Amino acid sequence: MGERTAIEWTDATWNPIRARHRKTRATGWYCQRVSPGCKNCYAAAINVWRGNSMDYAADRLADVELFLDEKTLMAPLKWREPRMVFVCSMTDLFAPFVPITWIGRIFGLMAEASRHTFQILTKRPENLSAWSSGVMHYPGGDRTQRPVMGWPPNVWLGVSVENEEMAKRRIPRLLQIRAAVRFVSYEPALGPGNFAPYLPDYHGSNRTRWIDWLICGGESGSGARPMHPDWARSARDQCTSAGVPFFFKQWGKWVPEPAEYRERVEMRRARGFRIHTFEDQEQVWRIGRKAAGRLLDGREWNEYPPQAR
Repeated sequence: MGERTAIEWTDATWNPIRARHRKTRATGWYCQRVSPGCKNCYAAAINVWRGNSMDYAADRLADVELFLDEKTLMAPLKWREPRMVFVCSMTDLFAPFVPITWIGRIFGLMAEASRHTFQILTKRPENLSAWSSGVMHYPGGDRTQRPVMGWPPNVWLGVSVENEEMAKRRIPRLLQIRAAVRFVSYEPALGPGNFAPYLPDYHGSNRTRWIDWLICGGESGSGARPMHPDWARSARDQCTSAGVPFFFKQWGKWVPEPAEYRERVEMRRARGFRIHTFEDQEQVWRIGRKAAGRLLDGREWNEYPPQAR
């Protein structure tokens, strides 16, 4: 995967974990679906199209040979310009099929490449709690110093959630980790989400651990499922009230019909495009990711935590 990316909330992707098809020898990536948000996985679609052609299914693990790509692993050390880097965008760093020694090497490289900010997303926070207590890194990436225990300050950790059920399952585990920045990717948003219990000053509490950033977005790939506009607005309002940065990534392929989209909707209405009606009679129109854009109530939301470089 290339250095630069079109993902709105980061600057680059970095995928040192690769997977080679045992028969064809084609090289791509591998992962396994674990929850409803994985159904239309964009990474799986890319892998079928331009990788090793394997779907992201548990029963295909025996058909691929996983390896740590040494050239890709070392690439961030050569990037002179500081950037935010999405780690393992094509798989899950904490999936059970990833050897712990690989995780250690990846963390060591991230600590060494201290001019960059690394962003990790996982759907498996239960697999990292015990491991994270033993993280070792060199301060500032300086190997002349004695390694110290603790999470590297330039590494952010996030969990992906698609609804409140997954938020309840994953966010509490995220908050057990003393990462420099803890964030949530509420994408694809497939149901409402109550994030207030994981934000500062919930019910006047004096908690010291909360999420530092929330990304929200609808689904955009083939078979994209619609996001109710109120799910995005509620997530934004919860973050705004708590003083937590909010980033609206996209509507996906479905969009409501406020004034800023009316012309695009009308153009596509004549073509007989699809309309989805939610139980509360709210309607959204399928007009495509690019046409739907990123405006939420008339503006873009591009907020980052203060630790962003």
